[in-house]
Amino acid sequence: MGNMTHRPVRIPTVLAVMAATVALTVSGCGSDTTDEQPADKAAGDGTFPRTVASDVVIESRPTSIVSLSPTATETLFAVGAGEQVVAVDSQSDFPTDAPRTELSAYTPSLEAIIGYDPDLVVASDDIDGLVAGLDAADVPVLLLPAATSIDDTYAQIETIADATGHDTEGDAVVADMRTRIDAAVASVPQSNATYFHELDSMLYTVTSESFIGRIYGLFGLTSIADGAGTDYPQMSDEGVVAADPDIVFLADSQCCGVTAETVAARPGWASTTAVRDGAIITMDEDLSSRWGPRVADQVEAVATALSS
Repeated sequence: MGNMTHRPVRIPTVLAVMAATVALTVSGCGSDTTDEQPADKAAGDGTFPRTVASDVVIESRPTSIVSLSPTATETLFAVGAGEQVVAVDSQSDFPTDAPRTELSAYTPSLEAIIGYDPDLVVASDDIDGLVAGLDAADVPVLLLPAATSIDDTYAQIETIADATGHDTEGDAVVADMRTRIDAAVASVPQSNATYFHELDSMLYTVTSESFIGRIYGLFGLTSIADGAGTDYPQMSDEGVVAADPDIVFLADSQCCGVTAETVAARPGWASTTAVRDGAIITMDEDLSSRWGPRVADQVEAVATALSS
């Protein structure tokens, strides 16, 4: 696209609030609803020690977990391990009763983390030698990077469930997600509409190959940014107007105050199909930037938007 510029793959776990963990470098979610099974999981007999994620040995059921990932925090509580969590990072705002601290996943302090005497740390990124430092302190680390498909989300949920001794609960969470996602996709006709998913007011967006793009793809939608060469490109006003999206999804209303009115007031945007048809849809920024159990909520939100 002639009016598109690029930057290295965007890392949007916190989207416009922070640019550092949601680097949803994504592949393969086009048929990710229920056909494929998650990756192999640890033996689910409830006993310890056990090995998860191929090489992480957990000697006993963790009782002092530190989470440095908002997605991992949501997953820990969803599978019933919330009472085993002693601290979560500053961006982990869901559920509201998670023990939120000043711990940073972006500038992790080994001293601060070890101060919670963890017997398991869950993180999405190995920043500043985090894993090596915790290994040296004999603290097991479960590193679960941004999911690359919905099936990857299922696998990570089951891995966290296995690591914390909640095998059955993890299976139940995944089964419920599969049912909800299938129902949401089936609830609306497939569409051939194009969209612009706005990550921030600088017009960073997603392609159909990104994680969120694959969710839209479940409904047949196509990103106007496809062909950009990166999953999280930046577009210009001219580029968006020329591509003429049928729908604009806003994932920056909460953080940045972007509204349908401010979108329509941008140079040239009033002529786009999305603005003319009133198809400017505000999305939950957290749902759009995390890949845990609430992916089902995101899929349902897209279905609701398309049916309204």
